[in-house]
Amino acid sequence: MSSKLRPGVRALDTFLKANPAMSVARMTNEQLQRAQTAVIPDGGVTSLFLGKLQKGVDVRSTTFAARHGDLPLRIYTPQAWSRTARPVVLNFHGGGFVLGSARQCDWSCSIVAKELDAIVVSVDYRLAPTHRYPAGLLDCVDALQWVAEHAPDLGGDPGRIGVMGDSAGGNLAAVVAIIARDDSGPAVAHQALIYPVTDMTEALAEDASYLDNTDRGIVLSNEDMEVFQDFYVTEADDLTDYRLSPILAPDLSGLPPAVIVVAGLDPLHDSGVRYAQALADAGNEVTVEDFHVMPHGFVSFPYFSVSARPAMDAIVASQRAALY
Repeated sequence: MSSKLRPGVRALDTFLKANPAMSVARMTNEQLQRAQTAVIPDGGVTSLFLGKLQKGVDVRSTTFAARHGDLPLRIYTPQAWSRTARPVVLNFHGGGFVLGSARQCDWSCSIVAKELDAIVVSVDYRLAPTHRYPAGLLDCVDALQWVAEHAPDLGGDPGRIGVMGDSAGGNLAAVVAIIARDDSGPAVAHQALIYPVTDMTEALAEDASYLDNTDRGIVLSNEDMEVFQDFYVTEADDLTDYRLSPILAPDLSGLPPAVIVVAGLDPLHDSGVRYAQALADAGNEVTVEDFHVMPHGFVSFPYFSVSARPAMDAIVASQRAALY
């Protein structure tokens, strides 16, 4: 399988495997705590890994009063003047519900802000294991409510809200879209799910992409996924609950148009495709963008992954069709 890797991805995978602190399964408790509290610096070496903020986009940080207390947000606004209110895209970062921050999505969020001409609001939801399920999900639900209420203050249109997320963030985006439908709002008009976590049950382990990853383990190992899940949920949680496994929602009809990005060398590939099929079977509009020689997380490393930019182009095109 390693022969399929493009040079940039191979270099990234080699670096990650050589550094135990880059794998949650190999982290010590002290390394995990440092990773969760680290502040990603602007510019420098970090930008070589995560990509740069796009020119023509302003970014600022703020907080709002969520149900548990103040919740940080990172807001991206196009510098170009607009005579009309812009659509708003609410973003949830990846990291297995355990790692990551809104800052790591500067590249992708600023692309959406600039090329869609949208306001992008990225959420620093609470992380496990200190804050287990459903803490992070509740933060994301609260953020959707806040965005709907404050969109005009941001120059946005509360009637044109999309959600976007990668990996664990893709799970949160999918679940938030279902909750918004069931709670009669705020209305979500589009969902962009990037290699999302859609199934936390044992069915995941039966997917060919998961089984193939047992020996391959590119970027994200099966062991990493198990540790992430153990940190996020407890034995008392029902993994068949749609708020953990959205693919098992009793009713998937009436959801917003979706674009689902999957990666061929990702253990989550097949479950992402299964979710797309379930949405389509329920009568929803769904587009699958399958990048066959990419690993999990490839959009987060745009200078190592030749398909990162095409993936973002596909996402923006789908968002434009739904939000304009």
